[in-house]
Amino acid sequence: MSAALERFSINQMTVKQLDLPELVDACLELGVPGVGLWRAPVQAYGVEATAKLIRDAGLSVTTLCRGGFLTAIESAERARALDDNRLAIDEAATLGTDTLVLVSGGLPAGSKDLHGARERIADALGELGPYAASRGVRLAIEPLHPMYASDRCVVSTLAQALDIAERFPAEQVGVTVDTYHIWWDDTAPAGIARAGASGRIHTFQLADWTTPLPEGVLNGRGQIGDGAIDMREWKGYVEAAGYSGPIEVELFNDALWARDGREVLAETAARFAEHAG
Repeated sequence: MSAALERFSINQMTVKQLDLPELVDACLELGVPGVGLWRAPVQAYGVEATAKLIRDAGLSVTTLCRGGFLTAIESAERARALDDNRLAIDEAATLGTDTLVLVSGGLPAGSKDLHGARERIADALGELGPYAASRGVRLAIEPLHPMYASDRCVVSTLAQALDIAERFPAEQVGVTVDTYHIWWDDTAPAGIARAGASGRIHTFQLADWTTPLPEGVLNGRGQIGDGAIDMREWKGYVEAAGYSGPIEVELFNDALWARDGREVLAETAARFAEHAG
């Protein structure tokens, strides 16, 4: 394995056109040591089967995506969300990762109450945090860019994520630092330092910001080096805050998905080595 790739992890979504055995083979061929997994393809392949596949290959599972969507008001919907998150925690434990990434959820239909939605997230974490800790799993709240606040994630900044996370022990709840979502925020470096001081940086993810954004905006994450974000600057912030763990590249990009997955993985590894290795 190249020294430049020692901390590199490929998030499964970046090369979702590869099935799990293909992804594992490509990682072994290129010397990629870690993978971040997503629940839907893992469930389709089988959680136990995935765990064995990854373990036998000698790869590490750096995170599981995703839990969350915890903003429901209606009691039955809230109960379903909590049950699903407990299942996600169990899956993370089976896969051997200590980090479940949370996308917190948007505003419920008809609601305009951001504060209330964030409080319901905190209420849910009060139930989920101890359960996660009992399984050796940490919950990592991911702030998403404000363009997702209405429909996907009412937590838009690291400060907001930390205001929730700090209500709980760090071994239960921390944060995800993702360049794509926070690069625009001039308070984010202070938020990274704040998170590091309490041991709450549970994962660090990279994606670049390129424009124009596609229709629907979800699949607009740019390949590293193609956009406006200085990856080494942000890597410096998290390292100064004490983070020395894996660095995932997580890209949602239709143009990348239309290409050969092994080619995309090789390109992504090379870009990581160039811009963040």
